[in-house]
Amino acid sequence: MTRLPFNRFAILAAASVLAMTTAGAPAVAQTSTPAPAPAATPTAQAAPREASAPVEGGEVRYFVHGDLNSDKTPVVVLHGAFMSSDAMKPLTDRLGDRPLIVVDQRGHGRTGDLPGPITYENLADDIAAVLSDAGVPKADVVGYSMGAGAALQLALRHPERVDHLVLASVSFNEAGNLPGFAGMMDGITPEVFAGSAMEREFKRLAPNLDAFASVVNKIKVMDRGQDWSAEQIRALTSPTFIIIGDHDIVMPEHAVELYRLRGGGDTARASQPFLSEAPPARLAILPASSHIEVFGDPALLAAMILPFLDDATRPIPPGFF
Repeated sequence: MTRLPFNRFAILAAASVLAMTTAGAPAVAQTSTPAPAPAATPTAQAAPREASAPVEGGEVRYFVHGDLNSDKTPVVVLHGAFMSSDAMKPLTDRLGDRPLIVVDQRGHGRTGDLPGPITYENLADDIAAVLSDAGVPKADVVGYSMGAGAALQLALRHPERVDHLVLASVSFNEAGNLPGFAGMMDGITPEVFAGSAMEREFKRLAPNLDAFASVVNKIKVMDRGQDWSAEQIRALTSPTFIIIGDHDIVMPEHAVELYRLRGGGDTARASQPFLSEAPPARLAILPASSHIEVFGDPALLAAMILPFLDDATRPIPPGFF
């Protein structure tokens, strides 16, 4: 039997299974008084509206939950590689009453393979096209792994489109990944996925069922040459929340560097006993968590993400102060 190499992309489809089967663990809400605690359990949602945005070479399928014309900022949710919009349901069900746009990114889900390569740049341009098609000038963006790379590139290429930015398990250059990651990616072939859940899920949703090998070969090279400069990252204007696992493929020191480039760790702010306003950057390193396990507790993710989207600070500890 061929053993599937461990890497950021080849195992990401398993995250959807893990998220579907993991019970929502209680999490301490990160809200400021008197903001209500964010939803930690799934909420009933009406059937989403399916739509498509024209892009070069085809169209990108997306799903709208809720009213995009409400007074709440819409949230765009972007899945990782070999996943689909369906796999994000454990998280999107816990994002309360916010309007959501959940995308099947190119090469994935109901969008399927499109002409040309899969790059973070064209993924970002696709999301800009989705927002334009949906009539949304600006949105909060939540991305996981490949989706986080697309979200970061969206903020770089289309900064006017991004309000809050949540980046889960992504590096901004190749040096931020574990040593040997590029070599692991080189070892991927379409054949190692034969009969796998990843292949079955692709064929369940894709409009072009025979394109799986094409998508695998595109994804395996998309990180080559990835290098977004510190100056570019520092110049972003969106409040940013960085989330990784302490056993992630993204190295902790790289996440800290990204956090500092986004304005985190300011000495004057850190010297205050309490934060009087929302900081420009937040960082969460989840304990005993691999790349997949970052997405393994959607209730915890929602409990961290919702206060960030609301610009809430943590409540003052009761009693002692």
